[in-house]
Amino acid sequence: MIKIDDNKGIYLLHNRLFIEPGLGPTEVNQRLQQKGLPPVPAEALQPEAAKAGTITYRILTAHNTSGDPGRLKLRFDALASHDITYVGIIQTAKASGLKEFPLPYVLTNCHNSLCMVGGTINEDDHVFGLSAARKYGGIFVPAHQAVIHQYMREMFAGGGRMILGSDSHTRYGPLGTMGVGEGGPELVKQLLGRTYDLAYPEVIAVYLEGEPAWGVGPQDVALALIKAVFASGYVKNKVLEFIGPGVANLSVDYRNGIDVMTTETTCLSSIWQTDAQVAAYLTDHGRPEDYRRLEPAAVSYYDGLIRIDLSKIEPMIALPFHPSNAYPIREFKENAREILAAVEAEGRKLFPHPEVKLDLMEKIRDGEVRVDQGVVAGCAGGTFENLWIMAEMLAEKPIGNGEFALSVYPASQPVNLALISQGVAAKLLPSGATIRTAFCGPCFGAGDIPANGMLSIRHTTRNFPNREGSKPRDGQLAAVALMDARSIAATALRGGVLTAATELELPPKKTVRYHFDPKIYAHRVYHGYGQADPSLDLKYGPNITDWPEMIPLPAGLVLKLAAVITDPVTTTDELIPSGETSSYRSNPLKLAEFTLSRKDPDYVPKAKAFARLEKERRGWTAGRTLSAELTEIFAVVAAVTGESAEKLVADTGLGSAIFAVKPGDGSAREQAASCQKVLGGWANLAIEYATKRYRSNLINWGMLPFTIDPADQAKMAVDRFLYIPGIRDAVRSGAKEITAYLLPGGTTIRLKLENLSTGEREIILAGSLINYYAGRRTE
Repeated sequence: MIKIDDNKGIYLLHNRLFIEPGLGPTEVNQRLQQKGLPPVPAEALQPEAAKAGTITYRILTAHNTSGDPGRLKLRFDALASHDITYVGIIQTAKASGLKEFPLPYVLTNCHNSLCMVGGTINEDDHVFGLSAARKYGGIFVPAHQAVIHQYMREMFAGGGRMILGSDSHTRYGPLGTMGVGEGGPELVKQLLGRTYDLAYPEVIAVYLEGEPAWGVGPQDVALALIKAVFASGYVKNKVLEFIGPGVANLSVDYRNGIDVMTTETTCLSSIWQTDAQVAAYLTDHGRPEDYRRLEPAAVSYYDGLIRIDLSKIEPMIALPFHPSNAYPIREFKENAREILAAVEAEGRKLFPHPEVKLDLMEKIRDGEVRVDQGVVAGCAGGTFENLWIMAEMLAEKPIGNGEFALSVYPASQPVNLALISQGVAAKLLPSGATIRTAFCGPCFGAGDIPANGMLSIRHTTRNFPNREGSKPRDGQLAAVALMDARSIAATALRGGVLTAATELELPPKKTVRYHFDPKIYAHRVYHGYGQADPSLDLKYGPNITDWPEMIPLPAGLVLKLAAVITDPVTTTDELIPSGETSSYRSNPLKLAEFTLSRKDPDYVPKAKAFARLEKERRGWTAGRTLSAELTEIFAVVAAVTGESAEKLVADTGLGSAIFAVKPGDGSAREQAASCQKVLGGWANLAIEYATKRYRSNLINWGMLPFTIDPADQAKMAVDRFLYIPGIRDAVRSGAKEITAYLLPGGTTIRLKLENLSTGEREIILAGSLINYYAGRRTE
């Protein structure tokens, strides 16, 4: 089904033959001759030369401004944000000197579009967004028109482009565009004419062969891929390049469905070879000129290889609490008791509260697994093809009047219009399914929240803890399993009995025909790029506030470990919950109150208490008496260093820190870092970081992304202190390792601060990206 090549690198010749490094030119050309392929010159069989043959290399170098292909400084063709990220981005850019959007910036409204929490505050954000589009020259997509990534597919993605989005699922590879999902500060840099900086990433070939069986959908392929690579980190922060003869056997919608899920592998980005189907898709969307034929050169070098035989992919299910916890539905049903018992055990670890219980074993009844809800939504599930096939399967047949309910969310209003005009809705609605609006809520816990104890099957992007919207601390707990729309329809036909689509007699296979009508966008979307009007004012609602003051990095630091998380992976959903908390993302102080609320509710009061001590320290002047708590802290530090307490108080800042084994999987949300900063955080300590984007968020908010040796994890304990002398000088000098003292006791520990660019160190020294740009404006 999926085979991962263990070689350190591999050549692809004529997009047909893989050759391992080390073979001589004569043997290589003999193999080519056996395949009836033309020979290649000996000088082409060098990794540095041959990597230029990848699609990835050509796109990255075309967007690189550094002149050094090894150290990229990228400028993107367009930006995209939604309504729980664009307010903070624009506020940050405005504070840093923004006058006009220098490139197309699309502001969509697909996350808080229901406007159902907190009174007026969600619609206030939308009013702010439209005012910003008018003032700075942006593109504003009103609520319910499209989810962010569907709009960008339909209107912006094209051959050879790069798009940066403040959402982790920014992926448009099948259309020839490299999409990158990052935290808001990286978009701020682009708005201010700066660049996205990184070392040239490794590129992994994903070679597709065969054709998927009828009834096997894109989510099945995606879950199989995620399962194969996530745990090992094989593609972490790398680019996936989808190539091979199997690509032609997939529709563009199908490719998009696989591609958007590559985020869950922890890769950096993705790109696909393009063909006549992509040309037709772009023509249908009124943009034939945006097509580019993309394919590997005659000789290409990849840093790794994943081979997928599409014909052997089975319908899949990803059990809680991660998309990588995936099984063929057949295998899961054969071993349901054992697998569900393991999920329940994991639930007890994640939610060690006696009042909360995840009882999935009771879903097994009469030898069948029964689920309570089906949802198909968002950028992964809500495509026309997925919903068309569901309608062909349901064909007005009833889903029953029991607990099981089915809802579908078309990814855009043009898709919704096509469902109506092409008769698809008429097959879905009589069955008992409900058709909603273009909304991302079910993907992050703000829509179709299941009842306590329910198991929901969803063609959405994630099934992290609480991602469905439950609140374990309040005695609520539900669960989500990810499946493809086809198998969700099959399950609906059996009234909620878990069923793979391939278990049923399916309707005849026929071509899906979709007509895109752009009139909805033409009549409703505000297109203001290039038409900035600086005379206009931004419209602020009462919940939209500026960022609080952030100070430069002090000479030394005393950090209090306010939370210690020993789970193998910590998601951004756990660092700052999604769902209704999203409504407060325009108010940094209010949102910060939710930090780690579903993981460690003691974190916020601990961090705030230490922040109050820092405020006292900063207001201290020589000769004044310190509080007993502050006096005790600096007496302990003085005992280790031998310096006077008075000098330490003047030079040493106080801040909180979090230890987590592997933090930052999942969403690109900058708030996972900024909320810690607002509460007085100065650092994270980790064995490793799950994603580049979370580490970048820490840096852009002026926080130190330390790593420690695994052997030192046992030294991490809540309420323990770390004293880091000379941290400012260490950051400035480029130090990659710093000695800190664990207090009380004075035991030393090595904190690693590796792979920081000069620019990133300057941001940390300034205390945040906002301070960094403010300082440069002053200069």
